[in-house]
Amino acid sequence: MRLTTSNGKEKKLKIRRAKSADAPRIAVLSGQLGYPATATEMRKRLAGIKPALQHAVFVADSPEDGVIGWTHVSKQPLLEAEIRAEVNGLVVAEGQRSLGAGALLLAAAEDWARKHGCKGVSVRSNVIRERAHEFYERNGYEHYKTQKSFRKPL
Repeated sequence: MRLTTSNGKEKKLKIRRAKSADAPRIAVLSGQLGYPATATEMRKRLAGIKPALQHAVFVADSPEDGVIGWTHVSKQPLLEAEIRAEVNGLVVAEGQRSLGAGALLLAAAEDWARKHGCKGVSVRSNVIRERAHEFYERNGYEHYKTQKSFRKPL
């Protein structure tokens, strides 16, 4: 696929499944998303995302810049609703945003979800990420509720 950069240059971009060798770059991008991790931690997390029928991690790979973005999508079988997918994370590198890589990653996640029997896709986005909210709305997502998230360490 080709993207046109802000200076009018065309850039090749390949959307593919992530591999272990991508862990260092995925870790850097995770930090840009606000979730810092080392390459070793990310390699371990990638290896733990199984089975492949339940999860997929896609990367946007450019010949010039390497991995410039990633998304993690998973199937969510629920009692309260038809099976759906959830975009657990999506990030594109600073300086590479608003060029189309995010939309391509989101489309790959949606295609994966369709192929795995999902009837819809959900995504959660921090209330402070207004640019991300606009991105999801431009890509056909609607804001349907606001909630609080709770966490307990174990």
